[in-house]
Amino acid sequence: MGSPESAAPPRLLRRALFVDRDGTLNPDLHYLRDADRLELFPGVGRSLRLARERGDLVVCVTNQSGVERGLYTVADVERIHQRLNELLGRSGARVDAFYFCPHAPEHGCACRKPGTELFERAVRDLGVDLGSSALIGDRLVDMEAGRRLGLLTALVRTPGHEEEVDRELAAAGLRVDVSADSFPGAVQRLLGRG
Repeated sequence: MGSPESAAPPRLLRRALFVDRDGTLNPDLHYLRDADRLELFPGVGRSLRLARERGDLVVCVTNQSGVERGLYTVADVERIHQRLNELLGRSGARVDAFYFCPHAPEHGCACRKPGTELFERAVRDLGVDLGSSALIGDRLVDMEAGRRLGLLTALVRTPGHEEEVDRELAAAGLRVDVSADSFPGAVQRLLGRG
């Protein structure tokens, strides 16, 4: 047992903005393999720049079952994430860390949202304070993961999915903290709360 003088200083915890990828930052092209097809929704770069200027880490947590299904590879996912940061860089923004689950839902893993394993890894790896952090996503699984972790939750109501997501949330008895019609709207409302 070490003396207090030799003990490592406590690690400062940081606030994070957890974000989903497909349907939240970019249009969901269903099993996107080609990084050149990636596009961001309008205002995503500026919004993430504002969050980072506030001091938030930006952490993307995404389900990518296409890997286990053989539709694309881990290298394809990594190229897409590199491309995403290239596009964000045009607005002076970036994602600080990417975490993805490569498994299909039937795999039953703890890393696939609404499981929280990837978020817990981010907490350990990056020193995230969950109590001051938030999550933005477009699906029930995002909101469920956020609730399990005690995060402030923001739902982006992606056009074409609103009724489906409303039904899922109602069936699960789940309420979100913020609902917005766009990613920038969700970020603005979250920043207004913090």
